[in-house]
Amino acid sequence: MANKKDKKKSAVSNNVSKYFDKFKDFTLADLFAKIKANFLTFMRYNIQFISYVLLCLLSCMLLRNFTINKFWEVGGTFFDFSVIVLLGSFGFLLRPRRQFYYFFTVMWIITIMNIINTVYYAFFSSFVSFGLLASMGQTGEVTDAVFQKLKLVHFIYLLMPLIYYIIHRMLMRKDYFDIVDLIEASKKIFVYLLIVGGISLFSNIAFLTGTDVSRFSKLWNREYIVQRFGVIVYQLNDGLQTIQSKLTSVFGFEEASERFTNYFNEHENKVKTNEYTNRFQDYNVIVMHLESIMTFLIDLKINGVEVTPNLNKLAKESMYFDNFYPQVSAGTSSDTEFTFNTSLMPVQSGTVFVSYYNRNYVTLEKMLAKNGYYTFSMHGNKASMWNRNKMHPSLGYMDFYSQDYYTIDEEVGLGLSDRSFFIQSEAIISDINKMIKGEEKYTNYMGTMITLSNHTPFIKNGKPYSLFDVTYHTGKKDLEGEEIIYDYLEGTPMGNYIKSAHYADQCLGEFLDYVRKSPDFDKTLFVLYGDHAAQLSKSEFNYFVNYDFMTGELKTEDNPTYIDYDYYENELFKKTPLMLWTKEKSVTGVFSYPMGMIDALPTIANMLGIHNRYALGHDIFEIKNDNTVVFANGNFLTSKMYYNNSKNESRIFGMETIDANYIEERKKYTEDILGISNDIIVYDLIEKVGNGNNG
Repeated sequence: MANKKDKKKSAVSNNVSKYFDKFKDFTLADLFAKIKANFLTFMRYNIQFISYVLLCLLSCMLLRNFTINKFWEVGGTFFDFSVIVLLGSFGFLLRPRRQFYYFFTVMWIITIMNIINTVYYAFFSSFVSFGLLASMGQTGEVTDAVFQKLKLVHFIYLLMPLIYYIIHRMLMRKDYFDIVDLIEASKKIFVYLLIVGGISLFSNIAFLTGTDVSRFSKLWNREYIVQRFGVIVYQLNDGLQTIQSKLTSVFGFEEASERFTNYFNEHENKVKTNEYTNRFQDYNVIVMHLESIMTFLIDLKINGVEVTPNLNKLAKESMYFDNFYPQVSAGTSSDTEFTFNTSLMPVQSGTVFVSYYNRNYVTLEKMLAKNGYYTFSMHGNKASMWNRNKMHPSLGYMDFYSQDYYTIDEEVGLGLSDRSFFIQSEAIISDINKMIKGEEKYTNYMGTMITLSNHTPFIKNGKPYSLFDVTYHTGKKDLEGEEIIYDYLEGTPMGNYIKSAHYADQCLGEFLDYVRKSPDFDKTLFVLYGDHAAQLSKSEFNYFVNYDFMTGELKTEDNPTYIDYDYYENELFKKTPLMLWTKEKSVTGVFSYPMGMIDALPTIANMLGIHNRYALGHDIFEIKNDNTVVFANGNFLTSKMYYNNSKNESRIFGMETIDANYIEERKKYTEDILGISNDIIVYDLIEKVGNGNNG
């Protein structure tokens, strides 16, 4: 028995000795040589996997290049690489010949994702969200605009699956897969790739800062997330947050409810008075939603001719806010309608009009309805556009006069022309006036008129809407005695926009001529605002700002009048006008306080003698130059600076030194506003915690 034990011990000892003898002379050089040999073997017999990784990674890098101009970004590139490897590892659960179909499918998904994001970014300067898939029906009305933004380069991603297919065919001809079938240890490679991808992913995560994690979870600044985390992780994160938003009754309600209660306890929204309080009490109200009208158009002349003469005149007869900013996200025009009427910000994922139309909001319409107002909206487009047929009743409109109430007798741009819309609306408003006078239950009316003609792409069938001259007449003669005329903006998207805006201004002027003559509007407050900036590229605005009228070309940087039209200049250029006008012109003046769409309701409500305790904006005449304008991507604007949330940097106005606490306080304020607003919308907190209190 002892001999057996001794023999067993001896055998084990010999095996251990042989094992150590094997590695006794093994050097570091041998280790690297072995790793190199294994790597080369892997590369040689896994060409289709390596091709898949490189082509998918290149596709994602091109996406960043064509959108945020960041082809090589360490964080985003390595996150994309990690996920591509992890996804690809599952292909090794299949036989080599079948792996192609798996890798090819994944590549096509990434290709389609990148094409959609690139086109969407060109149109909206943001990345697409799964929450917006519910809004896909909205794009039917803007097909021309989308196609105008399409460029051949947007489809460069299609080269990746094409190249991959060519590589696959070449490998098939060389009997490559017969060899791989004999030597590939697929399951072992699957495990190795899971480890490599996992280590790469967690290494990336280890270098994240608290700010990175915060931005990732809140999803405000989509550009930054794509830059830092890569487009695939962004899309996965957006998908998870979209699903989570649909499960609000299960997750997060208690925490959101507590934040809501604490916020409004701390920021008690009391009724305050100022010189404009009740100034327009008992007035009828007509809100005019002016599609894509921007502030730079006011008083703009080309060859001495005013582009928007009617708006120019109105600005002098109104309370004109010339430092006013829309605060839109993916919902563009619908976001403006929502923010104007509720003093809440757009939702983080998706759009309120499509995903959260069934919530209880405190709105201008509901508050006025409690005071005996009949409320209505008017738009010469389909009622289903941006889900308005469901959202407008939720906002408190009693009637929605949509396309079905109009005769489509003249089309400009996306549908019924502004001219015909205003003419036909005159008759509807006249009937409403008669109804108000004939029914005791209504004392006044409040209506919103949504214009349409000045919508991108600003042309129809390749032609602009007006003959407004956007060439530049130099006043000089050539050798033949003819005046030298530069093309200037002729044939450009900016030129088409200016022609379109001129047409829209003409139509508005004709309607206002009717208003001035009609006694029906003697005690009516008109609120006019541009809903958002024109969907034009930064280069188009730069060309307009830096055009050299002496040479007819773009100014160079050595020109003393050259403006460095950078990110900040472009953001600050996106102002739109806000005007409060009455026929008697009793209150006029230009007000340059920094102001956002979220501040419109508190400011106007004070003038009408009503109050929204859940408004997140401010009566601008209470806060004035101390206001902070919050944007949906986490940026903010004050009278002193513009803060870029993506880069954590600022543009300071003037020579004033800004204290670090000033920035930190406003960063926190911005986060609070965006967070509380999103909670209110997603969790329906006004209804469930505020007891549905409409004012």
